[in-house]
Amino acid sequence: MQKKWVVVTGADRGVGLSLVKQLLDQGYHVFAGQFQQENDNALGQLKASHKERLQVLQLDISSEDSVKLALDEVSAVTDRVDILINNGAVLGDIQATVQEELDFAEMEQVFRVNTLGALRMSNGFIEPLLRSESRLIVNISSEAGSIGACRRTSWYAYCMSKAALNMQSQLIHNGISGQGGKVMVIHPGHVQTYMQGKLDEAGSLTPDESAAYILQRIENRLKQDEEGLELTLTDYAGNTLPW
Repeated sequence: MQKKWVVVTGADRGVGLSLVKQLLDQGYHVFAGQFQQENDNALGQLKASHKERLQVLQLDISSEDSVKLALDEVSAVTDRVDILINNGAVLGDIQATVQEELDFAEMEQVFRVNTLGALRMSNGFIEPLLRSESRLIVNISSEAGSIGACRRTSWYAYCMSKAALNMQSQLIHNGISGQGGKVMVIHPGHVQTYMQGKLDEAGSLTPDESAAYILQRIENRLKQDEEGLELTLTDYAGNTLPW
């Protein structure tokens, strides 16, 4: 049976780590992007038990050089990538309103990660992706990027960066759908993660639950014909959200 190759960014913890675990359980060969540099980490433990099917990449998606090095590492192993999951993201300030002092330098960093980081990855890996059978880019977005559903008065960096990610996804979809390429834009749900610096216990989903839903959406998408299929922003359960 032909090997299936997946690249996952932001795989240190949370949904990204859960996606890696479950993809390995499904038999995929996974390249996991690691940003944190701790010696004792969950990815390292996974690597010990999945030596042949997990390769950890030191990856900072806000850096063009880091993405290029990651592409070189992947290309040394395989000439194709079946699925790219752009999961890496940062939150930024979620409190300040337009009537308060805004940290524009931090906002720029959030865009470098959440929006341009995904584009760096998709741009860098587009040729290996289009050489594969699945040819799928999965952008983990957010309901926070939905303009139609927006009721917030803050979260500037995160909301705006995810809205821009949604537009990026549409542009890529327009460019590769004629070549059999596929794009998905998924809101992973309100997940119990550490994006705010501490565990968000208010989240309705664990990372494992969110990852399982996302992978089910991916499986369903791979079974669909591409011709005439419009790109939509969907949540983890498959519901369509307004752009």
